[in-house]
Amino acid sequence: MTSIWLDRREPFTTDPFEPGGTYDTVVAGAGLTGLVTALLLARSGQNVLVLEARYPGAVTTGNTTAKVSLLQGTFLSQLARQYSQSQVQAYVDANREGQAWLLRYLDEHGVPYQRRDAYTYAASAQGTEKLREEVSAGTTAGLDLEYVRDAGLPFPVHGAVRLADQAQIHPVRVLETLVSDIRGRGGSLVGGVRLQDVTGSGPATVHTDHGTVTANEVVLATGIPVLDRGLYFAKLKPSRSYAAALQLQEDQAPPRGMYISVEQPTHSLRDYEADGRRLLLVGGHGHHVGRARSEKHHLGSLLDWAVQHYPGAVATHTWSAQDYIPTNLMPFFGRFPRGRGHIHFGTGYSKWGMTNAVAAAVGISADILGGNVPWADTIHRRVTSPSGALSAVALNAGVAAKLASGWGQVAAEGLRKDKKEHAPAPAVPAEGEGKVYSEGPKPVAVSTVDGTTCRLSAVCTHLGGILHWNDSELTWDCPLHGSRFSSDGKLLEGPATKDLPSAGKG
Repeated sequence: MTSIWLDRREPFTTDPFEPGGTYDTVVAGAGLTGLVTALLLARSGQNVLVLEARYPGAVTTGNTTAKVSLLQGTFLSQLARQYSQSQVQAYVDANREGQAWLLRYLDEHGVPYQRRDAYTYAASAQGTEKLREEVSAGTTAGLDLEYVRDAGLPFPVHGAVRLADQAQIHPVRVLETLVSDIRGRGGSLVGGVRLQDVTGSGPATVHTDHGTVTANEVVLATGIPVLDRGLYFAKLKPSRSYAAALQLQEDQAPPRGMYISVEQPTHSLRDYEADGRRLLLVGGHGHHVGRARSEKHHLGSLLDWAVQHYPGAVATHTWSAQDYIPTNLMPFFGRFPRGRGHIHFGTGYSKWGMTNAVAAAVGISADILGGNVPWADTIHRRVTSPSGALSAVALNAGVAAKLASGWGQVAAEGLRKDKKEHAPAPAVPAEGEGKVYSEGPKPVAVSTVDGTTCRLSAVCTHLGGILHWNDSELTWDCPLHGSRFSSDGKLLEGPATKDLPSAGKG
């Protein structure tokens, strides 16, 4: 599964990693948050190093649907149920500044993007009440929202909210431009090096899987923070969503807008021009990471929905992305707890990272450089509402239950085997399949991909969750906090910081 943005991307050339080096700031993560932060700091004259465990855009930014919109489904009305008007206004102001900064930057560097009207639509009569709540919340916050009956879709809707003159981008082209700009200002970007810990301060020691460097400031732009000291893994729900690019029939055309439904499962639409063709991009059908019965089924359901409304459409690309949703909805960014004021982070964009990531970068760089951002100060002063606190309790109760059930299943299987004196060895999984079984007290994850069978520890290297086989992407996913590993055990995304160890020969 490769996104349309990452297909045919320019080969990434890494700068050399120099153990023992000293920098003003080290940024971990080369997605939109990390690269915009690095650029803002490099512009100020700082010596900046960006560390990326894989390559720019490998995780969320390279797998987004890339809508740069201030109309974000029904998110503002959800915020308004938990927060004061000043907090909601601060969120809108942050996203407005993030959007304006990004589009201005693209204009300055000649990076193409498309202006589109954004729509949130209701496919059912019940959904129209949510639309009216969104109009109220957004209008109060200064957005020029309009309730319309016809959204320009090829299927009937019961109403829609429209916000004119938003934008859609090619996210990897944006990242490539940022990388070039950072390097042109003296910054370095190193791929294949993973931050694992930060100790001390003034300067801090940054520990990686290739040695250490020192820095006055450290920025965690890793999706979910890979340092556990702030316990953000307990405040964020990891969600995996699916997307596809579709070639339509000659008599069909994608709608001229950006769309998202209020109903679940979510359906997102936008167009994209490639090789002289206008493709339809669809997305949605998300779920908690590692807890789907079949990820392949979620993707298949999304494709079935698309073909139902665009008969004969053929998928040219399919992919998925991971996002983190705060239990209290508001994104987190700024100074990291127990970081002595020298560790900074951004996370929890609730699938609206194209504006939130840039806003977080503006706030983080202001903290480092001594600036003042009023909307950031307001967001930092938020107080979790009772409903947000209950969401956190429910999330972590679910995590505890999943941890217990995972180990309980392993123990039960081990007990069954103990009662069988000559239990047969587990069969080698068929191509594309993976399973977890018990060797005594040891949970083992075994899979076969491209003809190679790998036996690994089935225990996540973060906090010990029993891993789940993702039958769509052929990966091992943790149902607790969303860490993911390739079939041969390589870490793909955190909060884990280490690969899966081998389980040896069976």
